[in-house]
Parts: sequence; structure tokens; C-alpha cells
Amino acid sequence: MTATHDVFNQAPLLEGHDTSDDAALREGIERQGAGWAMGEIAELGRLASSAQAQEWARVAERDKPILHTHDRFGHRVDEVEYTPAYHELMKVAVGHGLHAAPWADERPGAHVARAAKFMVWNVDAGHGCPISMTYAAVPALRANSELAATFEPLLTNREYDFGLRDPSTKRGLIAGMSMTEKQGGSDVRANTTTATPVGDGAYELVGHKWFTSAPMSDLFLTLAQAPGGLSCFLVPRVLPGGELNPLHLMRLKDKMGNRSNASSEIEYDGAVGWLVGEEGRGVRTIVEMVNMTRLDCIIGSSMGMRSALVQAAHHTRHREAFGRALVDQPLMRNVLADLTVESEAATTAMLRLAGANDRAIRGDEGEAALRRIAVAVTKYYVCKRAPMAAGEALECLGGNGYIEDSGLPRIYREMPLLSIWEGSGNVAALDALRAVGKEPHTLDAFFAEAELASGADTRYDEAVARLKKEFTSFDDLEMRARRIVEQMALVFQGSQLVRHAPAAVSDAFCASRLDRDWGGAFGTLPPRLDLDPILARA
Repeated sequence: MTATHDVFNQAPLLEGHDTSDDAALREGIERQGAGWAMGEIAELGRLASSAQAQEWARVAERDKPILHTHDRFGHRVDEVEYTPAYHELMKVAVGHGLHAAPWADERPGAHVARAAKFMVWNVDAGHGCPISMTYAAVPALRANSELAATFEPLLTNREYDFGLRDPSTKRGLIAGMSMTEKQGGSDVRANTTTATPVGDGAYELVGHKWFTSAPMSDLFLTLAQAPGGLSCFLVPRVLPGGELNPLHLMRLKDKMGNRSNASSEIEYDGAVGWLVGEEGRGVRTIVEMVNMTRLDCIIGSSMGMRSALVQAAHHTRHREAFGRALVDQPLMRNVLADLTVESEAATTAMLRLAGANDRAIRGDEGEAALRRIAVAVTKYYVCKRAPMAAGEALECLGGNGYIEDSGLPRIYREMPLLSIWEGSGNVAALDALRAVGKEPHTLDAFFAEAELASGADTRYDEAVARLKKEFTSFDDLEMRARRIVEQMALVFQGSQLVRHAPAAVSDAFCASRLDRDWGGAFGTLPPRLDLDPILARA
């Protein structure tokens, strides 16, 4: 009998490696003061690539959350049922401190270590949403010292304790955000949810929220119109004593990606909330929260790009076409090298921002100014580039990449969300320029960082000079916002790479990204570059 189904010229399964085995990542961790965490980061990286973790991620996305509004007797329960795989992913994330744990860690670099761990635990983006929101909730919650004293120890505890119970009786808590309304979107000042004082510092909230992710979280930060204006409130799912807060889940969103994460529409039907900060200063109260979640968008985009690159590099090293391995084909080498440069630029910039975040939290005003503008700039650009990079990596696998089993469609579906979440492209770009107008010292901090790389590469110096000219005129500034912010992002990435990356990587970056004629497509690195050292880092 003739064999008709011999399998050959296919890449072996990619598992059992260490997702932290990324030179740009490890170098940045050391540079930003978190080298002491490398052992735990590597442990998590090995777990991320294990067959068990990969299976949890696959099942968590396949078996989407299920909403139960009522029990069989007709009582409202407003519960979301998750697959057990989702809970396993959450246990690992909380147990390794990817949530709010750094806020209870006094070691310099704790927030950098957390950023690195968030990146290497790259198996499923959906469960990362509540992890990110829990991390971001703490600085906002500190606007009410009494609430912070009550809940912060439970938010930072490394124990995942799922279920609707009085939060004070649980071993650990998860926090969410409930800001967006259907008529307002990013314009949260247009929110119509009302908050009426009812005594003892409590308010009664009535309104409809259009996007509330992770609705089984224990606590939510939300915005509502109080007598003194738009204000921030902490809303528990379960009230002290164990009674359900009247927070009704109307439906779950049917999303393109991020499927393991339940995103819901909710109604506050007289729900109890406690004021965080002052009445009328709700947006100011949540600014710190936005800084944190925007940084997580950058981490998530960097994570997706690196994961897609590793898949592409693995496939092309094991797949042959036209008599030689794909990775040895000249144009494929150009594509892979270009993807590697993009990934390294994103990762290196992200870790610089994680370092700025860590130092800003510890009181460094200069780093806080840099964080304010550079996070918005980098969030805009890296989150725009990530879907393109993921799509190009998918194409490296050809038809194999378009098949769900490869895992690349899941990465590809996740990437656009990170550009939308916490302010879409226009919002992020305009926010960066708003910082320039309202807090000019942030632009000074940005160019001070840029000047640290002055003289290292003439192409870089010319890019900085061109960028400075953009700020000599404020005509049509809003119309030019995306172009200016893209230039800022490239200068920020370039400032890191020409100082810290191998010469081959920084040369390729400057020769392509800082060339005004660059088209932006991957695989268009100019000739005569040394690609071997770049490909060795893929």
C-alpha cells in the first residue's frame, strides 16, 4: 500500500522554551533596575510556553464566558460563568504578582519587574484585562485614604479568591473599571449616570454603562454625575454584610477577540458607591489609573509582536521552499529582521517607560513628566504598529498561519483592541499634544531624554531636529497630531536604541524608521545592512 499522508517539511510544535529568552527584554530589565527579579521572570516564561498553559489559553478563548442573569426561581443573580481554564490563568497571574502586588513591594524596580512578567505571561490576553485594571486601581483608590486602608491590602495580596462575597471576607480582590457610556465613549464628561448622596459618605448610583469588562470583579471604579459634577466612585459587587449591590448585567459583548474576558453592559439600579477623591474631580482622580492601563496597552502590544515574531522565526527555520530554509531566503530574512527591529524598539521603549513609572511612583518629578507625555506617545504608535506586525508574522507562515491551530489568529485578533482601549489613536495623539499645551515641562522632559542620545547617529540627530521644527508653529496642530506624535514615538524609540541596542539593530532602525521616505511596510530594510546579528535576536 502506498503511503499518501507522510508529514514532512512542517515546523515542530513550539513549546517548552522560555518566553523571557529575549535579549532586548532581559537587557532592559537589568538597565531599569529589576535584575533581582530575573529568576521569577524566567520561571514564569517557562510556564507560559508549557503545554498546560497553552491548553488553558486555548480553552479559555474557545469556551467563552456565559451570563446568568437569574436563577431557576427567577431571582436576579447577575453572575458570569467562566471555564475552569480561565481561573487557572488568573491564579498564575495573581500568584506571580502581575496584578496590584508591586504597590506593596518597596524594592526599587518592583513595577519594572511586574511589567516584564506581564509581558512574558503571554498566553491569553483576555484574563490580562482584570489583572491590568486591578493594578491600575490602587493609585486612584488612594484618593480616599479610608477606602485604600480597607481594600488595598486585599488588592495587593497574591491570592486569587473568586466568587461573589462580602469583599472584607475574601483573601484577595480583583478590581474593574466602569467608565464608558453609549452616548459618550471616550468623552466621559458626557456621562449621564447620576450619584445621589444618601448619608454616611455613600451615594446611590443610577445609570447605564456601555462597556464594563470583567463584571465578576469585586470592586469597580466608576464615573457618575454627583451634585458637585463628574466624580469617581468605588462600587462593590457585594455590599458589606453579603447583600448583592444592585448592579445588573444586561448582556455580554460579542467581541472580535479578547474572548476569554467577559465585557458587559450594566445598569446601576440604585447601586451603592463610595466617593473617591473630591466631587467634581472624577477625571483628575482617574488620571493615574489611565497612566497605568495605557502602559499595559504598550506592554500587551510589545508582547503580541514578540510572540508573533517568535512563531514566524520558528516556522521559517524549519520550513523549506525552493531548496532551502525559508529563513535563508533573502527577502524573508529582510522581513524577519524588520519584524525583529520593530519588536526590539517597542520592548526597549516599554521598559524605559516602566522604569519611569517605577521612579515616578517613588517621587521622581522628572520621570513623572516624561511618563506623562511618553506613555501617550508610545501608546499611540506601538499599538498602531502591533496589528501590522502580527499580520506580517502570520503571513510568514502562509496558509498555516491563517489556521486557528497556529495560534497566530488569536494574537492578530487581540492587537487592534490595545489601540482602542484607554483612548483610541486620535484620543492618545491629542492627549500627547494636550500635555504639551497644558504642561510644557513634559515636552522639556521628552527632549531632555532625546538629547541623551545626541551625536550617536546623524540620522537620529536629523530626526530630532525635524521634530523640534514641528513645534515652531501651532497652526493646524490638531490636524497634524498623528504625524507629530508618530515622529515623537520614533525619536523616543531611537533614543533608546542608539544608546542601548546592538549596533546592527540601531543602524537598521535609523536607516528605515528615521528616513523620511520610509514607506512603513515590513521587509523594506535598505541593502547593505548586517542582518545576521539582528536575526540572532529573533
